[in-house]
Amino acid sequence: MTNADAHAPRTVVPIEPALLIADAFDQAQVTEIRHSVTSCAHASGLSGQRLDDFVLAINELITNAVRHGGGRGWLRLWREPEALICEIADHGQGITPQRLGDRRRPAADTAGGWGLWLARELTDAMEVATSTAGTVVRISAVLASHNPTHR
Repeated sequence: MTNADAHAPRTVVPIEPALLIADAFDQAQVTEIRHSVTSCAHASGLSGQRLDDFVLAINELITNAVRHGGGRGWLRLWREPEALICEIADHGQGITPQRLGDRRRPAADTAGGWGLWLARELTDAMEVATSTAGTVVRISAVLASHNPTHR
């Protein structure tokens, strides 16, 4: 027996946002992951330079995970109502506070050190959680339908 009105509208709250990709990767899967991210991001509403920038940022982060994070990582990509979110995790030694706090553009003749800087520059938001047990980087791109400056 229930006191609920049988004709009252029901509110359904999703337990998890629209998960598009959840996959482990190593060096052999980098290209495949990048193509999957491109397809999902495009289908979610990113296009043109915004799509290219988001995919490049993710490529830099998964490459960092492979190079500096123990040779492999985990990627999750999901859509929220206003944004596309990507999270890349690894089990490396972490990023030093000095490195993480350095927001200067790397010197043009520097071979490395571009990944985090590019990811920060090419996306709308970036969060980093790091420790000696690994690093998790979360980036987002606001979808054009929710931000007129990105049309």
